[in-house]
Amino acid sequence: MSKQNLNRIKSILAEKNTNNKQLAHHLGKTESTVSRWYTNEVQPSIETLFEISKFLKIDIRELLVSTGN
Repeated sequence: MSKQNLNRIKSILAEKNTNNKQLAHHLGKTESTVSRWYTNEVQPSIETLFEISKFLKIDIRELLVSTGN
């Protein structure tokens, strides 16, 4: 089964001119952990998504791939 993109962390970081290293530092996580979210290998918790949204100053919903049409 192929990996499904569920979050938009990679594209949002690019839009905000920041990177996963800066995000990892802000969250107190390893770069490896953030890289796994960045590539959609694993997903962060809802609480972590909330912290990411605060760091990036965006609505948390922007971090998720839309299920609407």
